[in-house]
Amino acid sequence: MSAVKALLARKPTVLKVLSASGQLGYGIPEQALAAGLAREPDFIGCDMGSVDPGPVYLGSGEMATSPSITKRDLAAVLLGARKLNVPLIIGTAGTAGAAPHLEATLDMIREIAREQNLHFRLATIRSDLTATRVGQALSAGELKALGGTLPVTQADLDACAHLVGQIGCAPFERALALEPDVIIAGRACDTAVFASLPKILGFDMANVMHMAKIIECTSICCEPGGRDAMLATLDAKGFALESMNPARRATPLSVAAHSLYEQADPISFTEPDGTLRVDAARYTALDERRTHVTGASWQPATRTTIKVEGSALVGHRAVLLAGTADPRFIEQLRSILATVEQTTRSLVPGDYEIYPRLYGLDGVALWTQAPGISAAREVFILIEIIACAPELAMAAAKTFKQFLLHQGFSGRQCTGGNIAFPFTPPELVGGPAYRFAAYHVMPADDHEQLFPVSLEQI
Repeated sequence: MSAVKALLARKPTVLKVLSASGQLGYGIPEQALAAGLAREPDFIGCDMGSVDPGPVYLGSGEMATSPSITKRDLAAVLLGARKLNVPLIIGTAGTAGAAPHLEATLDMIREIAREQNLHFRLATIRSDLTATRVGQALSAGELKALGGTLPVTQADLDACAHLVGQIGCAPFERALALEPDVIIAGRACDTAVFASLPKILGFDMANVMHMAKIIECTSICCEPGGRDAMLATLDAKGFALESMNPARRATPLSVAAHSLYEQADPISFTEPDGTLRVDAARYTALDERRTHVTGASWQPATRTTIKVEGSALVGHRAVLLAGTADPRFIEQLRSILATVEQTTRSLVPGDYEIYPRLYGLDGVALWTQAPGISAAREVFILIEIIACAPELAMAAAKTFKQFLLHQGFSGRQCTGGNIAFPFTPPELVGGPAYRFAAYHVMPADDHEQLFPVSLEQI
C-alpha cells in the first residue's frame, strides 16, 4: 500500500507534519532531522526553491545549490520518508521549478533510488507555461503586475527563456489522488506543499494554511531563528509548533512575528486557493519551546489565480571590484566615475550599460546624507557592466579599471594608488544576465490543463 493511500485510509484526527528543510540543497542539520523522524511524522514536506535568488536561475535553467549537497539533502529526506512509509512532498524543484530544474531533481531522485535499492510510486507536477497562454491573459487585460507596475508585452513574454506558474493546492490534490509515495512539483506555493494533504483529510483550512505559512521556513519562526527541521501537530482546534533543535524556541512572539514574513499586508495573504487572515489569531505557549496557534480565518477563492514568473536574457555581465580610503577621492567619487565612464565609452565602442554600486555610500540603499555629516572613511566600488557579448563586457571592465586607477581629480597627491583591489584580476566574468520580464498574476480557470500530473513506478 502506498504511503498516501495508507495515510488516507487511517484518517488521523491529529496530524504530525515535519518540515525537513526551508530549502533543500543548502544542507540539512542532521541531528534535527533525525529527531523529527524519530517523532514519526505523518508526512514530510520540503520547499526546494524560491524566487529570492533572482531571475538568473529561472532563465538559465540551473540550480542555485551545489549538485552534491542537493543530492545529499534529497537522499536524507527520501530515505527518511521511505523508512517510515510516509508521503514525501517537495515543491519548486531545483530552485526555480521550470522543466530543466524539475528534470534535474527527478534524475537525482532516480539515481538515489538505484543506489539505495528503493522502490516507490513517484508523482510529478509540471508548472511550465507557454508565452501564448500567458499572452492570452495579457490580451484580455487579466495579467496584473504583482506588487508593482512592471510593464509587459507579448514580445517580453516571447523573450522569456522559461515561464512558470506558481501552483496552489489543486495540482497537488490531483497528484495525491494517484496515491503516490513521493511528489515532486515544479514551481509551487510553499504553503501548498504542506497544506494539500491536510486539506484532503478534512482539517480546517484556516489552521492548515496558517500552519503551512509558518513551517515552510522550518525553525526561522523560533528564538533564535535557524534552519532546523520543524514539527507541526495539527488538531481540530489549531496547531502546535516545535523545533527539532532543542536550542530553538517557538514562542508566541516569534511565531506571531513569522506570520508577517514576506507579506506586504500584515494581516492577510492571498494564495491561488484563497485568502488567509491572521488578525484574530491567538498564540499560546504550551511550554518554553512550543506554541499552539488558533483563530485564523480563511476565505476560499471564487476563481483560481496564479503568479506567473518569466525570465529573459538581457546580456552578459562583467564586474570590477575595487575599494578606496582616499578622502578626496571619495568626496569626488561620483564625478570621477562619470568621467571614467565617458572615457571608457570613447575607447570601447559597443552596446553596453555601466552600473556603479558604491558600498559605504549607496550600494545597498540611496541614502540622503544630512548636512554636516562627514563622508565615509572608505568605500567599496562595484562596477557592473552588461553587454551584448561577454567579450565586450570584459573589455569595458578592463578599460574602466585602468582609467579609474589613474583618473585625475582635485587635490590628488599621487598619480596612482587612490584605489585598492581585493585580488587580481579585479575583473570577474559574471555570466549571462537576466531580468524578470514577467512577475504577474493571472486567472487560471484551466489549471488542470496547465499543470499536468504524471505517475511512474521507481
